[in-house]
Amino acid sequence: MSDWTYGYVSDIDYTHGFYRELAPAHLRFCLLSKGIRPPEIDGDFTYCELGFGQGVTLNVMAAANPRAQVWGTDFNPNHAAGARQLSHDGGVANSHFCDDSFEEFLARDDLPQFDMIVLHGIYSWISAENRAVIAAFLRRRLKVGGAVYISYNTLPGWAPVMPLRELMIQHAAGGRDGAAQRVDRALAFAKSLADDNAAYFGANPGVAPRLEKMVSMSRNYLAHEYFNRDWTPLYHADVVRELSDAKLTFAATANVIDLIDAVALTAKAQERLAEVSDPVFRETLRDFIVNQQFRRDLFTRGAVRMNAYEQAERLRALRIALVVPRKTIPNQVAFPIGTSDLKAEVYAPLFDRLEKGPATIGEIAAGDPALAALPLAAMLQAVLVGVSQGWIAPCLDASGDGARRTSARRFNGAVLNRARTSADLTVLVSPVLGSGVPVDRITQLFLLARQEKQGDIAAFAWQILASQGQRLIREGATLESPEDNLAELRARAQTFTDGFLPVYEKLGLA
Repeated sequence: MSDWTYGYVSDIDYTHGFYRELAPAHLRFCLLSKGIRPPEIDGDFTYCELGFGQGVTLNVMAAANPRAQVWGTDFNPNHAAGARQLSHDGGVANSHFCDDSFEEFLARDDLPQFDMIVLHGIYSWISAENRAVIAAFLRRRLKVGGAVYISYNTLPGWAPVMPLRELMIQHAAGGRDGAAQRVDRALAFAKSLADDNAAYFGANPGVAPRLEKMVSMSRNYLAHEYFNRDWTPLYHADVVRELSDAKLTFAATANVIDLIDAVALTAKAQERLAEVSDPVFRETLRDFIVNQQFRRDLFTRGAVRMNAYEQAERLRALRIALVVPRKTIPNQVAFPIGTSDLKAEVYAPLFDRLEKGPATIGEIAAGDPALAALPLAAMLQAVLVGVSQGWIAPCLDASGDGARRTSARRFNGAVLNRARTSADLTVLVSPVLGSGVPVDRITQLFLLARQEKQGDIAAFAWQILASQGQRLIREGATLESPEDNLAELRARAQTFTDGFLPVYEKLGLA
C-alpha cells in the first residue's frame, strides 16, 4: 500500500452516503436547543468538511446553501475527482474539493476562516498523529464563535466488538487481492468461528448477531469501517482532551434523541447524571448508561450562552418543515427507554399545521389553543422528537428561498438525470431546508418523468429499468415478469403521487 494512504483503505471507494446531521441548519438547531448562540448561516458563511468521502453530503450542502463558500478535502483522489464531477454536473459554483492530506490542507495559505467545520466518522479511523493535525487545523481555521461537528466510534459500546475487528483485520492482512475479497474472506472466517461456538462469541452474546448483520452490508462501507490500519474507538473525554488545544469546548450533541432526556433516559439515570457537576464526566457516565457506540458531538470555539429570553425568541422564530407524508407518522414511537404513545393534543396539531407547509415554531403555537398554552420547553420537546424520528427538519430563513431554489434545481436536475443509469445517489436538495432529503432511485425516476411531462410515470420508470435488465423486489422476492414489475411500479407511483409528491413540492424538490 502506497505511503500517501497512511494505512487507510484506498483500493475500494467509500459509499455514496448522505448525512443530514452535517447540515448547517441542523447544527444550528441543536445549538439553539442547548441555549448556545450558533454561527449565522442565513447569509454568507464558510463551511468545511474534512474527509468528505464521495463528497455527496458536501455537494448537497454547497448546492443547498449557494451563499456559503464550501471547502473540503479527502486524500483519496478517486473521491475528490468524483466529487468534482458531481459538482460540475450539478452546476455547483461555490464548492472547492481537494485531495490534500490533512497535513497538506493545514499548510495551505489560501483557505478562509470557517464558521463550521465537520468530520463524519473519520476521527476514529485515523492515527493519533493525524488527529493532532486535525486539532491544529481546527485551531488555525475555525473562527471564534464557530462550530465543529465531529462524529466517532466510542466506548464503551464498541468494547465487545473490538476483538472481532482485530480478528478480521489480522486474517485479511496476508491477502494480496482486493479489499472486497479480503473482507469477504475475513467475514467468512469469523462466521465459521461463531458457528463452531468459539468461547469469545459465547462470552459476548451481542457479537454474533452483529456479525450476521455485517455479512449483508456493503463491502465498501465495511472496508473503511473495520479494515484501516488505524482504528480507535474513543471515550468522549479523549476527544475533549485532544481538542482542548484548539480552544474548543463541548457544546451539544447533534444526535437529537440524546437531547431529549425524558425519552432517552430512565428517571434513575437522569437523577444520577444530575448529581455530576463535571460536564466531561457527565457525558462519559451517560455513555456507560446507554452503552453508546457512536457519538455526534458539537464543539464551539468560544461558546456564547444566550439568556432565556433570547433563546426563546430564536426558537420561536425557527422555521421547521415536515419531510414525510403526514399519514405515515405513527401514533407510537420506540424510544430508547421503551415504546410510548404520542400525545394527540400536542402532536396532531403540530403535524396538521406542518402538512400545510413550513412554519416557525411560534406560528405553529399561535395557531392552536392547546399548543399556545404549552410551555416553550414542551413545544421544543415535541419538535425534537419529530426531528429525531426523521419526520421534521429545521429550515433556513424563508428570505433566501429564491436563490436556493435556482441552485437546487440545477443540482437536482443532474441527480435525476444520473438516475437513468445509476442508483448511487439517493438524495435531492431542498432549498427550504438548506439540506438534502433522502429520495430513492425509483422515486427519482418518477420525478424525472414529471419533469419531462411523461403521462405514465410508472411506464417511464419501467422502460428505463427494463432496458438495463433490472427487476424490482417485493417482500423479498424478485419480480420476473414485466406485468408484475409494472404493477409494482404503478402501486409505488400511486403512493408517491398521493403522499410524497405534495411534501416534495413544499420542500422545493418538485
